[in-house]
Parts: sequence; C-alpha cells; structure tokens
Amino acid sequence: MSQNIDLHEIEKFSQLASEWWDPNGKCKPLHIINPLRLDYIVQNCGSLKGKDVLDVGCGGGILSESLAKLGANVTGLDLAEASLNVARNHALQNQLEISYINAPVEEHAQQFPAKYDIITCMELLEHVPDPASVINACATLLKPQGKLFLSTINRNHKSKLLMIYGAEYIRRIVPKGTHDFNRFIRPSELMDVVTNAGLQISDIIGMEYQLFKNKFILSNNVDVNYILMATK
Repeated sequence: MSQNIDLHEIEKFSQLASEWWDPNGKCKPLHIINPLRLDYIVQNCGSLKGKDVLDVGCGGGILSESLAKLGANVTGLDLAEASLNVARNHALQNQLEISYINAPVEEHAQQFPAKYDIITCMELLEHVPDPASVINACATLLKPQGKLFLSTINRNHKSKLLMIYGAEYIRRIVPKGTHDFNRFIRPSELMDVVTNAGLQISDIIGMEYQLFKNKFILSNNVDVNYILMATK
C-alpha cells in the first residue's frame, strides 16, 4: 500500500503542537469554527451517545474532545505524533477516553472496515497528496447508513484572497504557508470523488468567514470554506 503522506505538511503541523489548545494562538481559527462544525454534525446525526466516531486528521483533538463530551466513542487518527501527544495529554487532563492512533487512514481502513457510525475529516483534504485515497478509505470504514463529514476550501480567486492573503498576510490569524492554493478543492470535484467512492451526497453547506469581524457563520455560500456530508 502506497502511503498518502506529505512529510512537509506533517512537520508543519508538528511545529504547531504546543499551540493546539491556545484559543488565541495559531490554531485560533479551529477554535472559532469548532462549535459550528459540532452543531452541524449533531443536527444531522442526532444523539452521539454510544456511537463509534472516527476523527481523521484529528490534530491536537479539538473536535475529538467535543465529540467525546457528547458521549461518542471517539478514535482520532493523525500522522503527527507531536500533535497526538498533545491530544492524549489534554484528554487525560479532562478525564476523556479517546483512542488516538498514529496511522494513515488507508491502513486503518484495512484493519477496521465498516466499524464507524460517523467519520469526520475536517481541514485535512487540502493537506494530503491524494484526497481521493482518504475518501475511499473513509467509505470503507463506514458502517452501512454511516455518515461522513468532509470540510475543505474551494479553489477560486475569492478563496485565494481571503484564506491566503487575508488570513495569512493581512489578519495573520494563521501562519504564513499554512495553505497551498493549488490543493484547494472545488465542490464539484469533491462531489465527484465522494460519488465515485460509493457514497451518496446528503448535504453541502458553507462556513463563511467574515474577515473584519474575525468570525465564521454557516451559510449557503460555499465560495470559500465548506462542509460536505455523505451517507453510505
């Protein structure tokens, strides 16, 4: 099995490990959007209590912990061991039982097909060489009727202006070099990959960033950040 790994991206996020849980640090945007992501998942899945949930590209565990606090049995996957160590320690401090694993999702899919009720893969696809490989693995990991939540960034002039020039250079809310415009994914492209993986697209919604208010809202505008939900 070839590995769908970008070592530069792993190192980049490893260097952020100490800041994962600083709501005013370099991971501030993740703390801002986390309640929106969580609410959207709950709205579409109902109670998470007792459900098996996989968080692909979990980083320091921001979303993983929120899911666990709602009663889900959470597994977090990431390839940056430094981030996983932060996630494990933070979960321990908060008395949360979360299984954090350093492994590619493709490898996890070989070991645990049809294991999960819900899979989240947030802000990861634009950082891997082969997004389709990740999505195919997620499809394998889902139980029948299971739900997959993918979030990423649209590729157009507006997203380049807001997410790179605006967020990285003007507002400096994320480190320079966080995003590669060429890896942004148009909704039509993502929908094709999801459909080809044998999943049914259930919904797509935008996370609209209001630059000068420094906040995100859910909207029908998918010009920049968006979430796609699919069902097996």
